[in-house]
Amino acid sequence: MHARDFTVSALHGDMDQKERDVMRAFKSGSSRVLITTDLLARGIDVKQVSLKGGRFDSKGVAINFVTEEDTRILRDIETFYNTTVEEMPMNVADLI
Repeated sequence: MHARDFTVSALHGDMDQKERDVMRAFKSGSSRVLITTDLLARGIDVKQVSLKGGRFDSKGVAINFVTEEDTRILRDIETFYNTTVEEMPMNVADLI
């Protein structure tokens, strides 16, 4: 995403507290994309974000990045859970 000129912040559990200051940039709006591990994403609550994972009986949206190599595994997951993972629409606002 950096190579395509997106301003991206990343956060994961192995980062020390100093490195986790990326949240300040995200909350201020200077970084518009925050990529986290699923474990950390559950505990993040930013008022300005309309696209969130569901917590406390609320609806949410999960966006997963899948490579061509992962497609077969994704299909296996869909089959196992009897569900369909849909491709993200070009207009992300359609998800809100």
